[in-house]
Amino acid sequence: MILPIYTLGQPVLRKVAEDITPDYPDLQVLIQNMFETMDRSEGIGLAAPQVGLPIRVVVIDLNVLAEDFPEYQGYRHAFINPHIEEYDDSNKDTSEEGCLSLPGVHEKVTRPTRIHVTYLDEKMEEHDEWVEGYLARVMQHEFDHLEGKVFTDRLMGLRKQMVKSKLNNLIKGNFSCNYKVKVKR
Repeated sequence: MILPIYTLGQPVLRKVAEDITPDYPDLQVLIQNMFETMDRSEGIGLAAPQVGLPIRVVVIDLNVLAEDFPEYQGYRHAFINPHIEEYDDSNKDTSEEGCLSLPGVHEKVTRPTRIHVTYLDEKMEEHDEWVEGYLARVMQHEFDHLEGKVFTDRLMGLRKQMVKSKLNNLIKGNFSCNYKVKVKR
């Protein structure tokens, strides 16, 4: 089922999401719905707060990048109760990011290229690993949603001021996109 994507201005996007227990009701259905919603919206990642749920669940599909990044061939995973335990600040990269919850907004964001994460997979198996490269960027972007943050919160100075009117328009519902959204009313 396609779920509406909550856009900037919805309070759930600013809440710190809660860990869930393995017996969370209909978790597998939620994960499938999130993948379907993300696919329909042409995204590569989606966090539960973006569909109105303040819980720590994220789906990521990097398969669309496989032509340029063969290591992501078939990469489609759910992350339950993910946490970034540590950032390796020794190497950073600046790349353009966008977000399904901020349609039409794209800005360059600087992030560490390597992070230490813990999470449960769809089978509720524990993972504790270091992640690098583009996957590390996508995880940071999506996991930020679980901390009540969006990528524009990471902008500095002039860039932050320049994007302010776009963000205000989003909050007012003055935008268009080709997927189902829920705006603040």
